[in-house]
Amino acid sequence: MTNVFDKFSQRLPITVGKKTVALAAILLLKLCFTAALFSVASAKAMAASEPEFQAALQQLISPSGSKELAAESFSALLKKEPGNPLLMAYAGAAASSLATTTYFPWKKMSYAEDGMAMLDKALQLVAASDGSAMHGTTAVLLEVKFTASNTFLAVPGFMNRGPRGEQLLAEVLAHKQFEQAALGFRGAVWMRAARLALEQKRSDDAKRFLNAVIQNAAPQAEAAKVLLKGVA
Repeated sequence: MTNVFDKFSQRLPITVGKKTVALAAILLLKLCFTAALFSVASAKAMAASEPEFQAALQQLISPSGSKELAAESFSALLKKEPGNPLLMAYAGAAASSLATTTYFPWKKMSYAEDGMAMLDKALQLVAASDGSAMHGTTAVLLEVKFTASNTFLAVPGFMNRGPRGEQLLAEVLAHKQFEQAALGFRGAVWMRAARLALEQKRSDDAKRFLNAVIQNAAPQAEAAKVLLKGVA
């Protein structure tokens, strides 16, 4: 299986008023794929069947998949469990990804905003929970926060989501359950933290995160080695 955590978002130009900005071809190629590397979700995570979940996920992350179908599928799963934060997060990420399917600026903004609203709701749901729900060996709390973080860090700065994305990423890294999470998940978090550090010209931090990927033999290790070669 291709390691979807290593795919980068595309960027498509959109115009807001007279201002042209780059709206990240949202995330999901960097964010919604957490479950693809995990074992079957536990009953505590969701009652929806894992095959249905994985089918929707593959539609979202596969180059030959349909983001429209992915959004519809996650929406259908969410309707079965409207209070499930994990499904809410992936439904939000899928909705946001629809911004890459249109050239109309107002539709891009609408899709992105709808998706982020669902992610906000997912964060509220996990904040109100006891934090015990698991998706495989990874806490749902961490998976939801990481999905939201990726989305918020991907959208343009004028949407004012970057600081919240950074905060969520830091919370995931510092959480007591992080070390018990699936290795693929931890690798994805370290890679995202490394890329953020590089964007902010924090070379030492970037090296630390990349070395964590390599030393732990995470699925992203080869990509981390390539990225590390370019760090001054």
